[in-house]
Amino acid sequence: MKDGNKEARATSDRFSTGLGVLMATLGSAVGLGNIWKFPYLTGSNGGAAFLIIYIICTILVGYPIMIAEHALGRKGRSDAFSTFRKLAPKSIWWIIGAMGILAAFLIMAFYTEVAGWVFAYVFKSFGSGLLSTDPQVTTSVFTSLVTNPLQSLIWQWIVLIVVGAIIIMGVTKGIEGTTKKLLPILAILLIIIGIRSITLPNSVEGLTFLFKPDFSKITATTILTALGLAFFKLSIGMGAMLTYGSYYGDNQNIPVNAARVVAADLTVSILAGIAIFPAVFSFGFEPAAGTQLLFITIPSVFASMPFGKFFMVLFFLLTSFAAIGAMISLVEVVVAYLVNSLGMARNKATFATMGGMAVFGSLAALSNSTLSAVKVFGFTFFDFYDFTTSNILLPVGGLLLAIFTAWVWGWNKFNATTSNEGAIANAGITRVVFTILKFVTPILVAIILLTGLKIIQF
Repeated sequence: MKDGNKEARATSDRFSTGLGVLMATLGSAVGLGNIWKFPYLTGSNGGAAFLIIYIICTILVGYPIMIAEHALGRKGRSDAFSTFRKLAPKSIWWIIGAMGILAAFLIMAFYTEVAGWVFAYVFKSFGSGLLSTDPQVTTSVFTSLVTNPLQSLIWQWIVLIVVGAIIIMGVTKGIEGTTKKLLPILAILLIIIGIRSITLPNSVEGLTFLFKPDFSKITATTILTALGLAFFKLSIGMGAMLTYGSYYGDNQNIPVNAARVVAADLTVSILAGIAIFPAVFSFGFEPAAGTQLLFITIPSVFASMPFGKFFMVLFFLLTSFAAIGAMISLVEVVVAYLVNSLGMARNKATFATMGGMAVFGSLAALSNSTLSAVKVFGFTFFDFYDFTTSNILLPVGGLLLAIFTAWVWGWNKFNATTSNEGAIANAGITRVVFTILKFVTPILVAIILLTGLKIIQF
């Protein structure tokens, strides 16, 4: 009877509509990775050349692995760990799910701190201190926030409480209901900001930086960073798409839905770049400013436009919603494991997950203040979590996932699942994706990973 109850829990939660499926998946893929991480990594890695490599990684690695995760998730109808126990019993392939769960947990440990900065900026936007085109002013506001240990912890805890409340509500009311209302508004606002940004003086320099490549700036580490960003932004290799796939209905067109997510993700990233880089060059900011780039440039754009305070409040409010969408999927990976594999009640699993994330997250939250001198392999805790997940756990997990799908699970099962047992005539695209998963993705990821980590050198 106990096993039956576990199976019921594993299969009872589903997304209710096709739009809900798309928006929830988009909510996971489109978040702070697009608005915060993509611009600062692009700015730190040479601009347009990095963008091109990122797009290639997305097409040849991100899209096929997303399809594989959705297919495996829907077939397994469970959490990231148990899916592989079901599909490959008495084997060690469960390690893919275990790595995904660990990656999701560690990403949340530093991602909640960044989200806390966004939440703080919602309230700071109501004042006048942010509305300035002076880099020194906006940099000072950001620095005072991240170097204050109490503020850093409080805002991180607020983020965890908000996300936990949505997770407790469940799949349909919590995850699906939240994301499908908010993302369209954020996209519209990004377009408005982008239009204003490109009308600023010297904005052409920013657009040139973003769209005219200089491949001399590209190194093996840069390529690894682009690959890690593709995994991070698409929420692949961390169990999120496996878990969401388990909530897909039997009639969902997995390849089409994944293509829409990838296209939307690229679009939002480019919109964020257009919103930020013209302002960077117009106001004299440094494109390689790092993690603070979003927080020091966007206020300057609003300071130079009518009704700037109103739009700035709205922007950071919607950015906080985007962050919530991505965090929901990460927390759900851990919660789903505790519910399905360990038999915990959803509320109890959520509280346990949030407690653990608060403990490990506090180390990242204090990385710019109390614990700034504490290093792990030369990294602060914040940077250690980021590097370990983006450059090691996610690529390795994605590599193993591609190998499992193409070489262990096999063509017949992959094709049957992605074609909805033959109901969809998509054998052409399915065969292309399967071939890429089998031959291109593993080799490409392995070479980039080993070269970027300096294990092999050319």
